[in-house]
Amino acid sequence: MQKLDYKLIVKLAWKEFDGDRHEIKGVYDVSMQVSTNHVYKVSFYGREPVFAKLSEYGNFEDFREDHIILNNLANNLEHPYNAFLAQSLVKRNELYIYRYHEVDRSAWVVFYNPIRLKNKLPRRLEEKHIKKLGRELARFHKACTNVTNQLPASSKNVITDIQKLKRSVSKGEIKMCVAHKDMILKHADSLLNNADKLNYTTEIETIPVLVDWNIGNFSITGDGKFYSRWDYDWFRMSSRVMDFYFFSRVVSDAGDKTVFSYLVNTLMEDRFMMFLKEYHKIFPLTVPEVQLIKEAYRFFILNYVIKDGPYFFRKQYSNKLIKEAYDTYFPALDANYRVEKILKTLKL
Repeated sequence: MQKLDYKLIVKLAWKEFDGDRHEIKGVYDVSMQVSTNHVYKVSFYGREPVFAKLSEYGNFEDFREDHIILNNLANNLEHPYNAFLAQSLVKRNELYIYRYHEVDRSAWVVFYNPIRLKNKLPRRLEEKHIKKLGRELARFHKACTNVTNQLPASSKNVITDIQKLKRSVSKGEIKMCVAHKDMILKHADSLLNNADKLNYTTEIETIPVLVDWNIGNFSITGDGKFYSRWDYDWFRMSSRVMDFYFFSRVVSDAGDKTVFSYLVNTLMEDRFMMFLKEYHKIFPLTVPEVQLIKEAYRFFILNYVIKDGPYFFRKQYSNKLIKEAYDTYFPALDANYRVEKILKTLKL
């Protein structure tokens, strides 16, 4: 299948948004080259630049819904996070999303105003960074909790996504051998059963979470406070513990790596225990939330690696991560993860 002309689509999107008022000077690909989504910087002769995010995977309605919620979140977060998230461009009081059509193919574009950057965390954090980061995430989660009732409702959640995965497996839409099929269904059922035991849909509070918190996605002030955040590919409404796995990777002893994997081991490191202790001081966790951390990790592998991975990640990453999921991630989940360590650390 011939590749779409992404830069042309961005230009068409801008023309529909702005007409001929501002001539485009250039469209530059600034994507991270990990996912199949594309990010472009669009410069003009007569106005400040904007950034365009283009996607052609997934469901347009999901993309639209997520970005409407995100833009409401960006506009409603209280100080000091009122300028933390990049704001999308609106047209006549509605979030502007351009939808491009070809036979059997489509793509969609959303524009963002530029966001200012400050400092990035070092590749391997010191103890002082870990403690500050734990406290800062707790404060940010509090701010997100405070505005949750002001946000539009989300039509999807952990349960609906896993049920969708099971249907895809049953229909043969996900190619896998019999052993892998059985493994996926077993873990999907484990997640659904454990979520039910924890009263996930009725007792666990749902807030906006950004999930992918690798150190290339946000900047901080000189004293370690959140300053700006970009890249919202995995945004969703879910439990706050959905954010923890990526922070365990950020604070891990190995630090940030160019070649990455999604091992469960970082959730058991003493450095992550240090992070959680600081978080817990500011925004205390409950026992059911701590017990849900394992299921949040399981969901991440099932949903973002197995179900969406072949469409979201570039092929070289997708193949590697899916193989590791079967060979390493799932076996290690039961063998190496111990919730008792976290409960003891937080004295719950």
